[in-house]
Amino acid sequence: MGVSTSAPEEGVAVVTVDFPPVNALPVQGWYDLAAAVRTAGADPGVRCVVLTAEGRGFNAGVDIKEMQRTDGPEALIGANRGCFEAFAAVYECEVPVVAAVHGFCLGGGIGLVGNADAIVASDDATFGLPELDRGALGAATHLARLVPQHLMRTLYYTSRTVTAQELHRHGSVWSVVPRDELPAAALGLAREIAAKDGYLIRLAKAAINGIDPVDVRRSYRFEQGFTFEANLSGVAGRVRDTFGTDKEQQA
Repeated sequence: MGVSTSAPEEGVAVVTVDFPPVNALPVQGWYDLAAAVRTAGADPGVRCVVLTAEGRGFNAGVDIKEMQRTDGPEALIGANRGCFEAFAAVYECEVPVVAAVHGFCLGGGIGLVGNADAIVASDDATFGLPELDRGALGAATHLARLVPQHLMRTLYYTSRTVTAQELHRHGSVWSVVPRDELPAAALGLAREIAAKDGYLIRLAKAAINGIDPVDVRRSYRFEQGFTFEANLSGVAGRVRDTFGTDKEQQA
């Protein structure tokens, strides 16, 4: 349980997340993930990082139960900062990051894969931002890197999900494979990337980040301010406690 790193072959590091039952990460889990990705990327022997997960799905976002059992804003602040650090670690990783996604990829999961360099998904993978049903606002920055603008807005407002096949049609998922073939498919892509010169691949990553039209760190931080405002107003806690299902309270 937790975050672990392995080296299945030369030039490739695999960072694996395992927080049963659904990979909803506690505050410390986000920081641990950030540290693992940064450490792997800083290793001069690593030329590609694969980000993967154990269990039923890739990522279910933040651990809402941790927030519910914590008095005051500390858990919210911790989750905001932890997610920011983890998303930034993936984006700023010195080498390309391949996300291997299975099952559900929700909330914070979108922040991770939206900042990855490539995505390989299993045919049962679904992606979405249920933030409005969780009393939160955020990661639209990263969803906008996966789908066109109007689709992003519709998915965000409705909390609907899209399949890996749909994202493949939009060009944001590199390949879709049967679930049992996902590790091999992700490792195969990572191997192809890792075959490049280590110094040159680091220059390439820095160059590509440098021409991004949106500063994803500042954009996401801007979104987080509205999450905090929603919590101060009291609406976030009310919606979060009912998962957006209490229509009377919403009126």
